[in-house]
Formats: sequence, structure tokens, C-alpha cells
Amino acid sequence: MMRRAVVGVALAAVCLGVTGVAQGLDFFTYDAGPHILGVFTNLTGDVVTGLQVEFALGVEVTIVEKLEVGGFLMALSPATGREFTYAGGGLVHWGQVYLEWDDPTALPIFAQWLSGTEPVGAPYVILEAWIPTLSIEEFGTLLANGIVAAREANPAALMGAFDAFFAANADYFAGLEETLGMPLAASLMPVIESAPAEGIVNFFVTLTNMLGVTSVPELLQGEVDFGALLQLLGM
Repeated sequence: MMRRAVVGVALAAVCLGVTGVAQGLDFFTYDAGPHILGVFTNLTGDVVTGLQVEFALGVEVTIVEKLEVGGFLMALSPATGREFTYAGGGLVHWGQVYLEWDDPTALPIFAQWLSGTEPVGAPYVILEAWIPTLSIEEFGTLLANGIVAAREANPAALMGAFDAFFAANADYFAGLEETLGMPLAASLMPVIESAPAEGIVNFFVTLTNMLGVTSVPELLQGEVDFGALLQLLGM
């Protein structure tokens, strides 16, 4: 549940740069002999109570040392893994968390400050590596938050992106409409133009279920070209 909440706000922060989410997390590294030292700085402007860090799929590291400057956050996850959560206590603005891990070739693809269970500020994220780790529903949340942000900030650009999306997939969608028995553009665009993010997510999940798609890599490597939409959302 915490990861899903983090995903929602993180995507609002990274999509388009129009959501007004405050600067949140700065990240840099130092060589530490056979290890690597990552430094996570709180730039949210307020005290945070947690930090979530993720590495890429298939990457497992062991955290060998943790140090905070400006507070304390307790480790809530095992020392070895792909995802790590630290919470409890607090860390002041400009406070830092130092994590040292054993694989000098491994770098986080996502990091987010938390307040309680809610994400705070903009995350540190490597989108091309992070997106394949998302579930279909989380990826739908990514698209939905970006679409709503674009709808409010630049509706002409949003409509242009969907025109390009339907044009790029015209042949495939023609066959799909026959299979599904529904006109895609006529069904989708009223949702895009007026529905809240939750409604867009529900439509997206329903459509992917109808297509039999079960993972984000499968979706993005499939027959539908999402290029126009991903470009609009800054991906």
C-alpha cells in the first residue's frame, strides 16, 4: 500500500513538471573502496519521517552501513534486497541519510521521502529503469496523473498527443475495435477530457485486462506504440 501511494505522488512530480510539487530529494554518490556510498538529502523544506529506496529489477544489494545527519530513521526492511524502507523518528530539512552498499556498480533507480506513509516532495527517479518495476495499475496511475496534469496545464498539447497516438496505431486499433466491439477513440477521449485520475486508471486497467496484458514490459514491447503519450509525459 505504501509503495502504491508513493508511486501516485512520484508520478505527479515527474510528469511534465507542471504539478507544483516541491523539490524533494537530492542524491549523489562517493566511492567507498569496494563499496559505494549514497547520500540522500532532504530538500522538501520540512521534517520527513521516512525514506524509500529502490534498485532495478534483478539487482540485489546489501546495505552495510547507515548514518543520518540531522535526525534518525529506523530500518524497516532487511539489509539485503532490492527495496529498502526507513521510517520512524525524523530528519530535518537539509538533513542527510548516508547508505553504504556492497555493489559499486549498483545505483538506485528511485528514492522518495515520506511523511508517515505519504510521499513528500519530488522523488529521485530514473524513469527508463523504474517503469518496468511498476505493476499495470501503477503504470496506469503514472499515465493518469500525467494526463490530468497536462489537461490542466496544456490541453492543446494533450489533444495533439492523443491525435498522434491514434494515428500511429490506426491499423492495429482498427482490428482491435472489431475484436472488442467498441470504438476506442470515442470511448477513451471523453474519459481523457473530463475524468479524474482514478477514472482514467480504471479505464486503462480494464482495457489492458481485455488485451490479456499482465506486465508493463509486455505492454510497452507489444503492438501498441505509446511513444506520443510517453513523450508528452516527459518519458
